Amino acid sequence: MNRKQRERIKQQPPITLEVTKLGHDGRGVAHHDGKVVFVDGALAGEVVEAKVTLIRSKYDEANTVNVIKASPLRVQPPCKHFGVCGGCSLQHIDAQAQIELKQEVLAEQFKHFGQLEPQEWLAPLRHSQAGYRRKARFGVRFVIKKDSLLLGFREKGSNYLAELESCAVMDPRLGQSIMPLRELIGGLAGKDDIPQVEVAAGDDSVALIFRHMQPLVDEDVQALINFCQQRDWQCYLQPSGYDSVHRVYPVDGEDRLHYAMPDFGLTMRFYPLDFTQVNTEINQKMVKLALDLLDPKPNERVLDLFCGLGNFTLPLATRAQYVIGVEGDQAMVERGYENARHNQLSNVDFYAQDLTADFSQQPWAKEGFDALLIDPPRSGALEVVRYLPNFGAKRIVYVSCNPATLARDAGELAKAGYTLVKAGVMDMFTHTAHVESIALFIKE
Repeated sequence: MNRKQRERIKQQPPITLEVTKLGHDGRGVAHHDGKVVFVDGALAGEVVEAKVTLIRSKYDEANTVNVIKASPLRVQPPCKHFGVCGGCSLQHIDAQAQIELKQEVLAEQFKHFGQLEPQEWLAPLRHSQAGYRRKARFGVRFVIKKDSLLLGFREKGSNYLAELESCAVMDPRLGQSIMPLRELIGGLAGKDDIPQVEVAAGDDSVALIFRHMQPLVDEDVQALINFCQQRDWQCYLQPSGYDSVHRVYPVDGEDRLHYAMPDFGLTMRFYPLDFTQVNTEINQKMVKLALDLLDPKPNERVLDLFCGLGNFTLPLATRAQYVIGVEGDQAMVERGYENARHNQLSNVDFYAQDLTADFSQQPWAKEGFDALLIDPPRSGALEVVRYLPNFGAKRIVYVSCNPATLARDAGELAKAGYTLVKAGVMDMFTHTAHVESIALFIKE
C-alpha cells in the first residue's frame, strides 16, 4: 500500500459494522459493501464503529473505535496498555470464551484436514490469567524527539515500540520492572546501542541479557550489574550473536535457572537462552496430562521426539523402564543429560538429530517402542509422522503449538491405523490467539 492509499484510508470516516463471528485470530468478522471485513477489537454479536486500516481486493481490515452494542462476553482488559501494545489480542474477551474459541479452532482444523473428531474432548487446561509469562524479548529504543526511552513490545500492527509502564501478563518480577529498566537504560551513555533485552525467569531467579551493538563503557556495565545485584538477578551481555552471550554477574556459580516439577520430584536446570515453556503453571499441568494419557508402564520403552532439555523425557523416565529423547540441537542434548544426572536418572538417553532429515538409519530409529511422545515446532512433523508406524508404538501423545499442523499430521496417523481418541486445548498463552493443544492416538 503506497502513501496515497494510506492517506485516502485515513481520510475515510468510520463505518458501522455488525459482527457475525470471531475469526481464528480473535478478530471480529463482518461484511460491508459485499466484502469481508476483519475487525480488530470487535466480538461476535456486536455492532461497532470501525476505521478501515487496510483495503484488499477480497477483504478489508479495520480497528474498532466505538462499541455501539456490546457482547456480554466483553470484559475490561486487565492491562492498561491493551489496544496499543501488540503483545496480546484477546484481553477484551471473557477468559472462558477465549478457551472455547481455541477449542473451536482445533475442532475446525481436525474437520478441515480429514473429517476427524476425537472420541472424547478433554477439559481445557487453564490456570492464572495474568503474570504467567516467564520469557520474552523486549525491544529498546531511545526516541530523541521525545527524549524518552521505550522498552517492551511493538505497537499493534506497527514496528514502533509501545510506550509501556508495566505488563500484566509477564511474571510480576519482569512485568513490574519495565519502568525501572527504562530508567536504567535511559541513564546509560550507551543507551542508543542497546536494541533489546532478553528476559528469562526461573523459580529462583531472573536473568537479563542486554544486547549491545557497540562496546559499553565500564560505568554502563557496572550500572547494569548494580541493577541485577540489588534484585539478586543474573546479568548477561551480548555484544554480537548468541555465541557471544556471557554472564557478568554473579561472577561465580553456574549460569543456570531452575523450575520445579513437583508431581515427579524433579528440578529442571536451564540456560537463560534455552527453549522452555513460557507458562510454568500450564507446563506442569501439561506434562502431567501427557503422561496420564500416554500411561507409560514400568516395563515399557518410550521415545520422546523434539525433546528439548527433557521437559517430558525425564518425567517419562520416572515411570517407564527406559526413555530415549531426540532433539535437533546438540546443546539441548547436553542439557538433557545434565538434568538426568542432576535428578539421578540413569534410564534415559538423548540423541542429537535433525528430525526434518532422514533419520531412518540411526540406531535408535531401528528400535521398537511401546509408547511415543512428540512435541514438534509450529511447522509440525509431517515426515516424522509418516515414519512413526515403524516404531511399533501402540500409543502416541502429540503436543502441538499449531492446530493446523496437528490436524494435518493427525490425518497421516489415521491413514496408518491410529485412532484419534482424545484431544483438547491448553491455555499456554492466555489473552493471545495462540493455541496449544494435545492429542492421544491409539492403534489396536
